[in-house]
Amino acid sequence: MAASLRQPALTVEWGLAAQRVQRESGADIFIWRHCSMRLAATVLSAIVLSACVSGAAWSDPSEKAVLAAMDADYAQTVDLSQKLWDWAEVGYQEEKSSGLLQQTLANEGFTVTPGVAGLPTAFTAEYGEGGPIIAILAEFDALPGINQSAAPTREEIDGKHAGHACGHNLFGAGSVSAAIAVAHWLEESGTPGRVRVYGTPAEEGGSGKVYMVRGGLFEDVDIALHWHAGDENSAAARTTLANRSAKFRFTGISAHAAGAPERGRSALDGVEAMNNMVNMMHEHIPQDARIHYVITNGGNAPNVVPDFAEVFYYARAPQTAGVEEIWTRMEDAARGAAMGTGTTVEWEVIHGNNPLLVNETLALMMDKKLRQIGGVSYTPEEQAFAESIYAGFNNPTKALSSATEVQPFETSLGYGSTDVGDVSYAVPTVGLNTATWVPGTSAHTWQAVAASGSSIGHKGAHVAAKTLTLAAIELFTNEDLRDEARAEFDAARGEDYEYTSLLGDRDPPLDYRK
Repeated sequence: MAASLRQPALTVEWGLAAQRVQRESGADIFIWRHCSMRLAATVLSAIVLSACVSGAAWSDPSEKAVLAAMDADYAQTVDLSQKLWDWAEVGYQEEKSSGLLQQTLANEGFTVTPGVAGLPTAFTAEYGEGGPIIAILAEFDALPGINQSAAPTREEIDGKHAGHACGHNLFGAGSVSAAIAVAHWLEESGTPGRVRVYGTPAEEGGSGKVYMVRGGLFEDVDIALHWHAGDENSAAARTTLANRSAKFRFTGISAHAAGAPERGRSALDGVEAMNNMVNMMHEHIPQDARIHYVITNGGNAPNVVPDFAEVFYYARAPQTAGVEEIWTRMEDAARGAAMGTGTTVEWEVIHGNNPLLVNETLALMMDKKLRQIGGVSYTPEEQAFAESIYAGFNNPTKALSSATEVQPFETSLGYGSTDVGDVSYAVPTVGLNTATWVPGTSAHTWQAVAASGSSIGHKGAHVAAKTLTLAAIELFTNEDLRDEARAEFDAARGEDYEYTSLLGDRDPPLDYRK
């Protein structure tokens, strides 16, 4: 099962579409073997050829042609996402993943600038001239400590220490595919404007985009587009939680735990005392706030009093001020823990993200484009894969069939966090989610890794790429929409707004995953 879902599920369906057009138009489909795929896509532009989207009609022939060309290039999206999934490189170590995306864009005529904002794996890639600048964000980092094959049952891969449990392999591939499609449209339509890809590393706890915002890389951008893997298709105006993380490092005095315990001062005691106090804080923080941690170093042997211990904390709240208030109490808990255990403590802020500033004007536009494209439908093999994963969920809140649907538009609070939040305070920003995972799947799970490496994930990325492409075309050609979005953005930030980063003025933590 796993092997079959890792293959592009396009060959058979493309062939069926070819036969259909041949019957209906009399076209000699077999010329495809002797002409470019883009020409073939033009021949087939009257019929939606996507392997994942329910049919819809477009009144704009240029949009129809663009979408058909994207179907022709679907194999490239699959190839990019699968390579990134195989490599599963963690934050600021994504050398192969970033290099592949850069080379793909360079091959399409983009001007690529690597290593921007002091981040070796970050890049920008631009195509076009004059006009408005539409940015498309691309992520590509994996999560450490989660390992799974593309099978619908728990199955680890020997020797692999990370996995795409948040689907950033799909994010990167889908965004690059969209940017290439937009570049072709700009060229073929003669529309003035520039599409600019931002290759953004280390979203998972490294705040790569924050350093890009801090470096002024978005100052000339008109609109920024993004998307994310998920278990539903939605362009809802959903904000996120602000967050900050830090590693709290306690230092004590080592001793023989049995022979001379009175001489020791346990750094692990300091960590545990802090954890106890912060856990008691949970009862006395706002309902929408979150605190979580892992002990990253607790000593090496029970009979040695550890002289060093470390705990890695996250704090989240709907507003930046809420994070700051909780953080002050956490720092006090750390000091108190050190004092009470005879140890010392210091901490290093690792990352910090502002909440997402939603733009309802742009979100409504994105919702419309997503509804034009539609959701993700499964082949019989994919249905069996999905059913196997779905059967393991405890009281799932979504029906398995909802992958084909687009969720109702709404404005709401999401409980995740992202460095896209900082981008959204620099430039009007809009995104979407697509059903790259089996409905009911939580991010950061083995089920998300499995689907992200399967044809279900690839189809979801294709839906996202097409939606982003239609959104970009609308933004390039609709000045009134850009102006309305900007007016909403300026009003939401306020006249006296000044950007503040939750990670302060620290340099990028390029070794935080080492």
